[in-house]
Amino acid sequence: MTAGMSRARRRVRVLGALAVAASWSVVFVGAAQPAAADTQSKQWYLAAMQAEDMWKVTTGEGIKVAVVDTGVNSSTPSLRGQVLKGVDVTGEPGDETDDYRGHGTTMAELIAGTGEGGGLKGLAPGAKIIPVRMSDVGFMAKQNTVIGDMPKAIRAAADSDARIINVSMGSDFYLRAGRDAVKYAQSKGKLVLASVGNEGHERNWQQYPAAYPEVVGVASADRDGKVSFYSQHAGTVDVASPGSDVPGWCDNSFKSYCGGDGGTSSASAIASASAALVWSLHPDWTANQVLNVLFDTAARDWKDGERSEYLGQGLIRPSMNILKGKGDPGAPDISPLTKEKTTGPAKSSEPSSSKSGSPQPATNGEAVDKAVAAKESNSSDNGNQLGLILGVAAAVAVLGGVAYAVVRRRKAA
Repeated sequence: MTAGMSRARRRVRVLGALAVAASWSVVFVGAAQPAAADTQSKQWYLAAMQAEDMWKVTTGEGIKVAVVDTGVNSSTPSLRGQVLKGVDVTGEPGDETDDYRGHGTTMAELIAGTGEGGGLKGLAPGAKIIPVRMSDVGFMAKQNTVIGDMPKAIRAAADSDARIINVSMGSDFYLRAGRDAVKYAQSKGKLVLASVGNEGHERNWQQYPAAYPEVVGVASADRDGKVSFYSQHAGTVDVASPGSDVPGWCDNSFKSYCGGDGGTSSASAIASASAALVWSLHPDWTANQVLNVLFDTAARDWKDGERSEYLGQGLIRPSMNILKGKGDPGAPDISPLTKEKTTGPAKSSEPSSSKSGSPQPATNGEAVDKAVAAKESNSSDNGNQLGLILGVAAAVAVLGGVAYAVVRRRKAA
């Protein structure tokens, strides 16, 4: 999947969802971002997801998240003290803390960044990161190799102490070794989340590992609660998470953050952080139970148990469990993804290995055409669009409104 996007955009037919008694932060809908010196002012979803209130209950402490990506720079102000020993499966110079693109570091900060130095504040700042560096297409080209290492990276993550594995990377190709790797991770009680891809407005092919049945495929949504126009929807979406207008490191120089869309890469990271918060509050739960609760409390206006092509189970809302105690954890040994029997709680062990693939980050970066994005965001719904629920956060809390975002229904073009 490429990071760039062409200017010739065709409208995506998006099914909206009205969250019952919910809002995807009405405070930020249609409002300009406040002027501020740091990047956190652009992290609109933190207020939208009631992060400050959740952090009074849990910050994700005790949970380790493996970030399978381009490496994680442990020296950024926001990640100092947050990154544990990881694994580099590339076999090339450097190690897992040498981020050759800046992508993996952004994902790590979105999950567990402390926000120090005005950097990105993670949704689960009490969690810890285990970096697993793998190769993307660009990195492999520079090393003159076509041998991908995603299966090996996922296995290494599964053998680490991480309970959650985030893969904000994708490949067009199904690999038996890749499927075996995610099944191995599932057998060890890990929860694997991956980005579904950013070419939903173009070829919209399935992306792996998100398309593997044992992996939670995460789509991107914007601040209005609508599916991002580029978010892929090839039958692989299990849940949606904020991805549009999410900032990140511009490149591997780590000199500044850039705006633009974080895409499904960022959406997956934020979903992983959501899982970390819930699991931290319920450390004795299995991966199945954590995922069951995230699915059960997702914002949607369709029948429970059904899956939207674009939003999966709906918009992720960890606050429903953390602040209100809602969500049915279900059977500890039955996967909500495959409905099959699995193993119990995540266990730690020592690293292992395997090899194959040709993945690349699912990030959009600066290449996203802002004019097209604005057009998609502001296009007419021919009178079928549901009005936004307006108000302020305090009012929402007093009136019993929960979670974040008004999700608007769009008329199919």
